[in-house]
Amino acid sequence: MSHRSPESHPPKGENKGPPPEVPPVPDDTASSTLFACLDRELWLVTAQAGGRRGGLIATFIGEATIAAELPRMVVGLAKQHHTWGLVEAAGAFALHLLGEHQLDWVWRFGLHSGRDGDKFDGLVVRPAATGSPVLKDAVGWLDCRVEARLDTGDRTIYLAEVVQSEVTHLAPPLTLKRLLQSAPPECLREMKRQRHVDAEADAEAIRAWRAARVEVCKEARP
Repeated sequence: MSHRSPESHPPKGENKGPPPEVPPVPDDTASSTLFACLDRELWLVTAQAGGRRGGLIATFIGEATIAAELPRMVVGLAKQHHTWGLVEAAGAFALHLLGEHQLDWVWRFGLHSGRDGDKFDGLVVRPAATGSPVLKDAVGWLDCRVEARLDTGDRTIYLAEVVQSEVTHLAPPLTLKRLLQSAPPECLREMKRQRHVDAEADAEAIRAWRAARVEVCKEARP
């Protein structure tokens, strides 16, 4: 009589191997919780083209190199904004780091469209090297020239060299959490309303962009 080793007959119910991999399902709640841990500084992005000028408040701003002698920035701007069109036309923009005392600039540049009027009215403005409008009362500013761009559907991500910069009023920067703590109720309501509208427009643009990429990949297949 032959005998087989116990390994050839796994006990009933024993796992014979690793379970098949299941693609992870994105957890919107988890991603939102992680993002809420961050406290991004607020920047004012300004641009000018063809006699028109504009500006918006942004947090999608970051350094793009550790080479101090060749400073670069990466900036993401949604396509529905007036300022996006100016940056596209000019190939340049200025970044202003805001201080905690400049809440009024957030409402001026963040709650109204440049299509409806001049946001710079009453402010002291001068042109930087690229022609972008600069406000000297910010904590500091960076004059940037676009070197490359990436279309992501809902927005354009710009890689830009810093051609000129200045620190004018060294002070703690205004952050998003500080803004939410200090915002008057009526401004907070309007900001949330506009964010909801922008989020819906962004989502629609992202879906369309992804669908177009799928079609391009299908057409490229032999």
